[in-house]
Amino acid sequence: MATAANGQQESLDPKAKHAIRGAWFGFFVDMFDIYLPIVVLAPALIYFVPPDLDATTSAVISGTIFAATLLGRPVGSIIFGHFADSIGRKRTTIISVSGFGVITLLMALLPGYEQWGLAAVILLIVLRLVDGVFLGGEYTSANPLAMEYSPKEKRGFYSALIMSGYPLAFAAISAITTVLLLFIPAGDINSPYVQWGWRIPFVIGSLLAFALVIYYVYFVDESELFEESGGGGSPLRQLFTERENLLSFLQVFVLMTGFWLTLQTVAAILPSLLGSQVGLSQTNTTITLVVSNVVLVGGYIASGVISQRVGRRLFLIVYGLVAAVAGTFLYYLLLSAPPQNLFLVILLTTIITLLVVSCWGITTAYINERFQTGIRASAFGIGYSLAVVLPSLYAYYQAGLAAFMPFEYTVLVLLAIGSLLMVAGAVWGPETKDVDFSEDVQAAPEAGDRAPETSREGPRTAPGADRSVGGT
Repeated sequence: MATAANGQQESLDPKAKHAIRGAWFGFFVDMFDIYLPIVVLAPALIYFVPPDLDATTSAVISGTIFAATLLGRPVGSIIFGHFADSIGRKRTTIISVSGFGVITLLMALLPGYEQWGLAAVILLIVLRLVDGVFLGGEYTSANPLAMEYSPKEKRGFYSALIMSGYPLAFAAISAITTVLLLFIPAGDINSPYVQWGWRIPFVIGSLLAFALVIYYVYFVDESELFEESGGGGSPLRQLFTERENLLSFLQVFVLMTGFWLTLQTVAAILPSLLGSQVGLSQTNTTITLVVSNVVLVGGYIASGVISQRVGRRLFLIVYGLVAAVAGTFLYYLLLSAPPQNLFLVILLTTIITLLVVSCWGITTAYINERFQTGIRASAFGIGYSLAVVLPSLYAYYQAGLAAFMPFEYTVLVLLAIGSLLMVAGAVWGPETKDVDFSEDVQAAPEAGDRAPETSREGPRTAPGADRSVGGT
């Protein structure tokens, strides 16, 4: 098997390089697609809805378009996770990426309300739901493939590198939309951006997906760990009926619920607050978000490297506590006493983003380290995706909290709760940075379908050592 997968060589072999590059590219395209309706369609939503629609209903429709994709992702992780664990990571990635490439292209060709009435926006929502299913299959298959080729002593770094596709994609799509609006203005229903300008980023997203398919076909090899394990079986049955796997999944679910809830406070809620509460123009809001997301790449890499040194568990516990206290406090300052200087707003927003979102850099490594090869793709995909459902209802939680406090400060409660859930999930789980992915494959002939404990919890030096802070 590849020495890179065993973590025995300093430099990556070509197979590992291609798998990691493919996973990064895949996550970039995935996130690019995710934020198309939020960033690209926002100035052109009147193309799909009645012109006399009130602001509240318009916001609900916009949120539904975005939520449809998020809700489709858990379904995709269940479907494609099964295939990734049974027929292979590479083949499943190619199928799922081809699917959302086609769906995104179809969305670029949609007629609007003037042509089809409400059927236009309904079809858009349906396509976004199906799109989410295919998107859920991309990282479910590509990320475990990359992690299985990564040296264990550098998995944190390569996990962060892959996850950096999110802030870079957000910055890229924001920049593309800003440039388009400069040359193709948006305005009334007959303005060029509303009629056809918004389609350009959708076509770009589709072409990126097809380029990714070509890359996987010609350059990425199947995971050698998967090939040695033989695939087949019923990964979902093993995940949800075997006690240790189920407990591991529940722990990951709690952790990721905290991750998603804190992310919503920055990715979904903060952009609107920068305008309504801080007083930034749309252009300055975009500039602020682009800068903070570019800097966030460094936060991701730092998280991966630090967690590789001190351990994932200790890192997550400390990070969650810092986010709950310092992150919430700085968010409060931004809302209650916003700086009048744009540079200071950008600086404060960037620090908040780093304190709240940087932890995402280690998610690919951590979740994959919690499960053995035979169920890794299913467990990673479902554990990562299913936890998004409850946090996606953040607007309803804010509405309920608004009965007791000013609406603009309800986001602070969500941030604190999400951070503490992150801490709880980390405390519940073991240390994972020293997990050797090859151990469960080597032990498979004796162990049957059940992987040894070391494949999930790492090697033990003494009773209870895997539960100690830092795991060392």
